[in-house]
Amino acid sequence: MTHLRGRFAAAVLLGFVLIGVGTGGAQQPQALSKDQREQISGILKTAYTEVQKRYYDPKFHGLDWDARFREFSERVGSARTMNEGFQMVALFLDGLKDSHTYFLPPARMQHIDTGYGLEILGDDCFVTRIRPKTDAELKLHVGDQVLEMNGFKVNRQDFHTMAYYLWFLAPQKSYELLLRSPSGEERKVVVNTEVRVSIDWTEFSYVWRMSEYERNRTRISEAGDAMIWKVPQLLLNSDEIEKAIGKARKHTALILDLRGNPGGNFDSLTLMVGSLFDRDIKIADRVGRNAPKALIAKHAAHPCEGKLIVLVDGDSASAAELLARVVQLEHRGAVIGDKTAGAVMETIIHPERMDVDSIFGYGIAVTDANLIMSDGKSLEKTGVVPDEELLPTGADLAAGRDPVLSRAAESVGVKLDPVEAGKMFPFEWKPI
Repeated sequence: MTHLRGRFAAAVLLGFVLIGVGTGGAQQPQALSKDQREQISGILKTAYTEVQKRYYDPKFHGLDWDARFREFSERVGSARTMNEGFQMVALFLDGLKDSHTYFLPPARMQHIDTGYGLEILGDDCFVTRIRPKTDAELKLHVGDQVLEMNGFKVNRQDFHTMAYYLWFLAPQKSYELLLRSPSGEERKVVVNTEVRVSIDWTEFSYVWRMSEYERNRTRISEAGDAMIWKVPQLLLNSDEIEKAIGKARKHTALILDLRGNPGGNFDSLTLMVGSLFDRDIKIADRVGRNAPKALIAKHAAHPCEGKLIVLVDGDSASAAELLARVVQLEHRGAVIGDKTAGAVMETIIHPERMDVDSIFGYGIAVTDANLIMSDGKSLEKTGVVPDEELLPTGADLAAGRDPVLSRAAESVGVKLDPVEAGKMFPFEWKPI
């Protein structure tokens, strides 16, 4: 499967279920058997081989891939649990420092629901949503800044790696958070998670934002003569895009909200770009082991030609970043919000199967191409810098204000109160 999504946004749980919740989970970890050690060694070997064969840079950015494999082959013997073994495989791949090359461990018999959502705004992390009737509702408040989680300092640079390990590779029954309220008071709380039993273990299960369960459907609202289109991920078909663009053409301005959008696939990206321009647009050059290939978006028969504003934040990644940058480079409109994730590569997910004393599935995601924009630069690790940088404060979150959407509306001549803007697209938790 070819994707344009970052690791922190594309957590795919594959195959059959073997393990319970990780350290601190519902089941006590047991010492690894000989067969289990062989399983971990086999997974490590597969990860090494897939990267060696398919990684877009055959020199691995100067990393001695063979030496790293030998080192981690020896370290596997020290793993005490399957979770520790999986973490070693993840750490092995992390040596490439590539947002789209990562390990996808087996699905779990039990999974956790933290009951809250966190987002990076600027350099800081905030509680942005809380599920009703959870332990989180009793202890957290929207707008709280998270200073530490389980003893780890929380910042923009390390947040997604920390979340990948703490929420995905080794989920916990509880998390200790050091918080700072909008008024400046600090407190430490332990928030218990909900442990739920998986029912259907045979299908691929996509968890786009790890432990958060937002319904990934597009939503449309109107403010004056502007249409606001909330797009949680770029996995739209042509009918969905044509229908929305048809509505947008009836307005003088389109505000495309890509905040929190982890990306999607090329088909959706090219259809979306093509619907916003009256000419063909080169999105980027795909650069891999083979000759570079230009990625072209063909313009739609009836594109949206009104004013265009694109909203992004630190969780806007991959295909969403490409779209925003194309709008900037082609001078089609303005980008408002926070600097994007800087997780922009092309990856192929390779489903694998392990069968020793038990059977389970897992996956290895390998970057097979870098994407170079028309200015000759890659967005990987740099992201898109908005034309106008603006983000909500903790006090805005607590009050339900959305100053970014309000400012976007103002820029196209529409008056929209920040509180009213904050009510337009309420977060939707997946029913339990």
